[in-house]
Amino acid sequence: MVKFFHLILVFFIHLGYFGPLLLGAFDSSFLILPFGNDLLVVSLIAQHHKGFPWYVLAASVGSTIGVLALSLVARKFGEEGIRKVAGQKKFDRLKHHLGERSGLAVVVACLAPPPFPFTLVIAVASALDYAMWKLLVINFFSRVGRFIILGLLAIKYGKQFLHIVHTDAFFWSMVGFIVLCLIATGYSVFHWIRSSRSGKKEKAAA
Repeated sequence: MVKFFHLILVFFIHLGYFGPLLLGAFDSSFLILPFGNDLLVVSLIAQHHKGFPWYVLAASVGSTIGVLALSLVARKFGEEGIRKVAGQKKFDRLKHHLGERSGLAVVVACLAPPPFPFTLVIAVASALDYAMWKLLVINFFSRVGRFIILGLLAIKYGKQFLHIVHTDAFFWSMVGFIVLCLIATGYSVFHWIRSSRSGKKEKAAA
């Protein structure tokens, strides 16, 4: 089991520029992995300073692809479907806060660290028919800003970060973290599928 998770971590690092692209797409869609792509980008830039702009670009493009996938699903679910997935209270609260400020909410969601509900903000904004092109453009440039900041920190504090990464404590904490995230992701996907089937049955009954 330990070797399996170690291989996952090494896998994305060894993908080079494609690592942040692939993980970014998963991380911004249905995979619950807070700080996953952040840590990957920081680790890569800390080791390869010259790749800074390309890692930032790859991570931002990957995130935008993930948002596109999530938005398409959310639009298909519609307002009622997302309400079932998120829960009445969460949906109503986000709907109220989004209002005419959906663009600002998306910027905050892209820049804010967990536990800010990034996925729910994107899903609710999409279900409320916020323009797809605006959603993608805002996400891309907000992520570029986020990863540039992380990249600069990686260049300045890269040696200290890499030292921490290679400790057993960090490795085991990441193993436990990934396990929890995989469980949460499985539950999230199951919840979306169940809500989708429930919605289809209600429509059929009507």
